[in-house]
Formats: sequence, C-alpha cells, structure tokens
Amino acid sequence: MSVLRKEMEKYRDVDEDELLKKLSEEELQRLEDELEELDPDNALLPAGMRQKDQTKKAPTGTFQRDNLLAHLEKQAKEHPDKEDLVPFTGEKRGKIYVPKKIVDPIIESVTLEPELEEALASASDAELCDIAAILGMHTLMSNQQYYEALASSTIVNKQGLNSVIQCTQYKPVPDEEPNSTDVEETLLRVKRNDPDLVEVNLNNIRNIPIKTLRAYAEALVKNTVVERFSIVGTRSNDPVAFAFAEMLKVNTTLKSLNVESNFITGTGILALIESLQFNTTLQELKIDNQSQPLGNKVEMEIASMLEKNNTLLKFGYHFTQQGPRLRGSNAMMNNNDLVRKRRLEGGPLIPKCRTDV
Repeated sequence: MSVLRKEMEKYRDVDEDELLKKLSEEELQRLEDELEELDPDNALLPAGMRQKDQTKKAPTGTFQRDNLLAHLEKQAKEHPDKEDLVPFTGEKRGKIYVPKKIVDPIIESVTLEPELEEALASASDAELCDIAAILGMHTLMSNQQYYEALASSTIVNKQGLNSVIQCTQYKPVPDEEPNSTDVEETLLRVKRNDPDLVEVNLNNIRNIPIKTLRAYAEALVKNTVVERFSIVGTRSNDPVAFAFAEMLKVNTTLKSLNVESNFITGTGILALIESLQFNTTLQELKIDNQSQPLGNKVEMEIASMLEKNNTLLKFGYHFTQQGPRLRGSNAMMNNNDLVRKRRLEGGPLIPKCRTDV
C-alpha cells in the first residue's frame, strides 16, 4: 500500500490545466470523444461501456448462452469437491421426533339423565344464566344481554353474570365512497352562474391541479349563486389561498368556506383572514388541520383580526395557545349575540363589517 501511495504522490502536484494547454486540437477532440462515450463512475452502465477494452485476448465469436452454460456445468463437474471435516455416513442419531397430540378443545357430547335433559329443555333464559354463572361458563352472553339481565327482576344470582359475559361483535364500518364530483364540469357550471349549483364539494380529490383551484376562485368572483364551497384534503397551498382571499374581497354571495387539511402556511391563512374586513356575507370559515403549525405570532394576529370582524359566526380552528383561543371564542360569541339582538329588533342580520376597531 505504501509503494502505491508513493507512486501516486508524484501526480498530486501535476497541473492539469497546463497539460490540457499542451494538447493539440486533434488530441483534445479525441479526449472529448472518449469522455462522451465512457463514464467510469456510472454504475448503471455495463462494465464494458465504462472504459475501453484492455484485454489482449482475441474474441472467440458472438455470445452463445447455451455454450456458456454447458461450459460452466462441465467446469463445475470437473472441479473437485472440498472434503468434509466429518464424512457423511447416513447414520441416524438421536431420538425420532414424534409430534405431540393436540387436545381437541371441543367438549364431547355428554349424555345426561332424562330428568336433567327435560329440566334444561324447559328452563328459561334467566334460569340458564343462573346455572351458567354457578358453573363458571364464559362467553355465553353479549354486553347487551348482560345489561338486560342486570335490569331483569327474574334473575336471582346477578353477581355470577360477570363470568358469562363476552364482548359484543361490532359490525365493520365500510370506507367512505370517493368523491364523484366532476371537477371540470362543476367549474363550467360555476362560470355559467348555474342557478341550481348552490354548494360545491371538492373534498378529498387530490389530483386537482393548482391552476384549476385558482380558476374556481376566479369564477367565484362573478358568481352570485354558490353559497358553500369546500376543498378539504385537495393539497391546496398558498397560491390557492391568495386566490380565494382576493375572491372574498369581491364576492357577496358565499356564506361558508372550508379549506381544512391542506398545505396552506401562516401567510396564506392570514391573507384569508385579512380579506374578511372587505367581506360582509361570509358566516363560516374553516382553516384547521394544515400540514404545518401556524405558530403563536400568526394565532395572535388571527385573534386580533377576528375581534375586528362582526359578521363571521363560525370559525373552525383549534388555537394552541389559551390567549388567542379565548379572544377568538369571545369574538364569535359577540358576533352571534349581535345577530340575535338584530333578529329580535327586526333589523338587518348582517351589517357592514367594522374596520375602525
């Protein structure tokens, strides 16, 4: 190893740029061609394509798989086997393994006397529960039967019921069916201001392009029919939030917006909240369960903006700090109280938003 290291040290201080300057144009072209064809560091290429063929043996012809396999098999048979340290004699040692007999847990049918069989056949459920409790038999009752037996007045030995109860088998709940909303067709209906399209639900459709979601926001600017819009779990990000924030500044019909379970950061959330000072019709906004936590600073700004708004009635977000949580909750309570008072007074339920607070 030391000889090789000494041999390589003389190339350590070689100036590569100086060597390249001394090469002619033809030599540089040849070097460039070789570097294009060969790549010794690419492990995905076969060994023969990483560098030039440096063998001196003449080629024996084209590749023939059958001949190669026959040669390898012949070479393996001619190679002597390695002698075993302990020669194999075929002698069996030790005891022969005999598997244990598995005891059948099922109890064989027991023949009872005719009087006992007749008594058991005519016994009521309450009497059978008493007998099972006395004998210590388990898994004879479900939870529902257990509580019904406790409430029954015909069972004498209610303490023994604990030994004969089994858990109730709950029915499996099927998975929710995928959202069948046609994204492109719904977008066209929003642009046409379809009078029958009051709610748009794009929840859990994860292959919607960001460009399409922004197109929805642009279409809602002039739409006067859609009142509820939901894009839960659609991988929406900040550009989508900015587009919907601009939409809220102009739209006067939308009452509910749900953007939960997405990839919107604190910047996008603040843009949505800030747009509420120009909106007087939105009553519900849900922004919870984003991929990144918003942080204390963003939550304080959200709480401050909610206190300046008196039209939002429902705000879906779980504050991590007690201070912003209390301020946001009080703001929603005050807004609902204002609506209740206006309803009793007979005035408009949704007045203009306060911006001077």
